[in-house]
Amino acid sequence: MHFRHLGRSGLMVSEIAYGNWITHGSQIDEDRAKACVRAALDMGITTFDTADAYAEGSAEEVLGRALKSERRDEVEILTKVYWPTGDGVNNRGLNRKHIMRSAEGSLRRLGTDYIDLYQAHRYDHSTPLEETLRAFDDLVRQGKVLYVGVSEWTAEQIADALRIAADLGLDRIVSNQPQYNMLRRVIEPEIVPLCEKEGVGQVVFQPMAMGVLTGKYVPGAAVPAGTRATDPVGGQFVTRLLTDEVLTRVQNLKPVAADHGLTLAQLSVAWTLANPNVCSAVVGASKPEQITDSARAAGVKLDADTLKAIDDVLGDIVERDLDGPLSPATRP
Repeated sequence: MHFRHLGRSGLMVSEIAYGNWITHGSQIDEDRAKACVRAALDMGITTFDTADAYAEGSAEEVLGRALKSERRDEVEILTKVYWPTGDGVNNRGLNRKHIMRSAEGSLRRLGTDYIDLYQAHRYDHSTPLEETLRAFDDLVRQGKVLYVGVSEWTAEQIADALRIAADLGLDRIVSNQPQYNMLRRVIEPEIVPLCEKEGVGQVVFQPMAMGVLTGKYVPGAAVPAGTRATDPVGGQFVTRLLTDEVLTRVQNLKPVAADHGLTLAQLSVAWTLANPNVCSAVVGASKPEQITDSARAAGVKLDADTLKAIDDVLGDIVERDLDGPLSPATRP
């Protein structure tokens, strides 16, 4: 495994992180979830990403039990706050009450006394940003959170957070968690340049575009049983990518991957890691062998000719801005 700094912070994270969005507590049973975590650890992965809203809290509980026998100081646990965790009007968003209560709930479910990286799962337009950042700062000062980050924020929102933290002397964000892969590159025009300048790193999710970039979906063929596309939650996000045009281009990437001795999944993950602003790529798995395969993308270097070959194959189907042809409404 290879490791990178989380933004400009001193914290090191594994290039490949294991995430459990729709797997733990829902898609797979706990024994298989634990087997996937064990496989990740065996491959040298130390960074694990989850959220309080995944499987209504069950994902955090399963991850906590899976990591219970590990030395806490040898793994990094990342979780998030924003989405509803109850029916009350204050059980959502980034208001102080929800943040403080959600942090306590995550600590309890994960079975730990601190969170390595606590992330704002989305931007809250109904709460003053100062309130959110001060609540995060309080958690850091209390020792319950070591670092704070955001997920799927715009460049303007990130810049505002950095400015307010500087003005008020609050702990600044060190990371952003966006969706980023060969097909979706909307962070490149504005977010990446700002974050490179400010020392904010990207912990990217969906490096394989919800499995589309693995090549398992074939143009003109039925969707394989048990895949993300057949999941009640994940299916709504992946279906939009299952066009013959997209799937044909992905199949045409196989020779590029083969030239480097890589699977399509490994090529996809290595592509995200070729961006120097990316600290870690979060991959999911419903089987241990999937996380073992993905982890082998760590340390792979793609040269300029390979990156150009990928661009030549994908061409105009790549989404480069939020108004592009593949713009989704995401909630992972």
